[in-house]
Amino acid sequence: MIPPEILLIIINFAIGLIITISLNIEVGLLNIPQFGRLLAVIIGAIVAAAVPGRILAVMLGYPWGVEYADHMYNFKIVAGINKVLANNPLLSIGIFILTLIIAALLGGLIGYLCAYPAIRLKLAYLGITLLAFGDLVVTIAWNYEPLVGGTTGVFVIDPFVFTGPAMRFTIAAFITLIVALALYVYAELLVRSPYGRMLKAIRDSEIAAGIYGKDIVKAKKQILIIGGAMAAVAGALWALFTGSMKAVTYTRLQWTFWPWAFMMLGGVGNNLGIFIGVLIYTIVRFLIIVYKGVISTIVGVSPEWLEYILVGLLIIIIVLFRPQGLLPEKPTYSIPTRKIVSIIKRVEEEGGK
Repeated sequence: MIPPEILLIIINFAIGLIITISLNIEVGLLNIPQFGRLLAVIIGAIVAAAVPGRILAVMLGYPWGVEYADHMYNFKIVAGINKVLANNPLLSIGIFILTLIIAALLGGLIGYLCAYPAIRLKLAYLGITLLAFGDLVVTIAWNYEPLVGGTTGVFVIDPFVFTGPAMRFTIAAFITLIVALALYVYAELLVRSPYGRMLKAIRDSEIAAGIYGKDIVKAKKQILIIGGAMAAVAGALWALFTGSMKAVTYTRLQWTFWPWAFMMLGGVGNNLGIFIGVLIYTIVRFLIIVYKGVISTIVGVSPEWLEYILVGLLIIIIVLFRPQGLLPEKPTYSIPTRKIVSIIKRVEEEGGK
């Protein structure tokens, strides 16, 4: 059996990696001031809490309308659905995949809608607008009870229940990790592709890229769709893993500012640096939570605020002493480096003659 502490590190690392990679695709490749990452994440969580349970409720004859999100009925409905899923592995796997697909589609749609202000607004104005969009969706989910239970929240169906109580959290954590690693590989392929090099060219100089015929508006739309889809998948995975969803628990700090801290720590534009940054921060944060009582007696700070203080201090240190992050972005070449070296040598030899 894997210790629960390790499982917590794995799940938090996997979710953090997906969100930070999605953020890096938008910020690192196109320099979009994405301060509304919470928006796509909570959309994914809402999908996991509201859609698959209602689909199964219709199939099994349970109430699926307003009653589904009512705290008087939700627990009983979800418990009944989970009993069915416990005996149907194929149905569980199918509903899990369907949930991620729907979350990705809606997250991509949100990214597409965010592209319109992204085209018209620059820097701080766009960042504030995206930030407000995220808060707007949280407020709606928090106050409109038929969606996801409002202030009481809802229980989420468990597609991992068929694995049994002993292995449920282990299987769920590793499946989430596999999804995170798959999206990491996708992001790496994207960055190294000709399309990724075009995005970096737009980031470095929109005017020059436009002169060479690159469609800047289309590129921004596509990247916001990709980033939104990935972040929504992370939100859905988190809701499915925890087994519940309450809108107020999805905060800007955890789902926007922390990923920014991960990205700044690892290195903006460098997926490997972000991988390392998220891993380091996840382990350090876990150790702070476990040993915050001991640490607080040494540093004289209340355990309640210790984590936030250290995060803020980390960001300040990075900005002052290592603004490029642990692993700065490396230039990508359209041809192998060895060929570039051979061409330079050949030019030098011909020049000498």
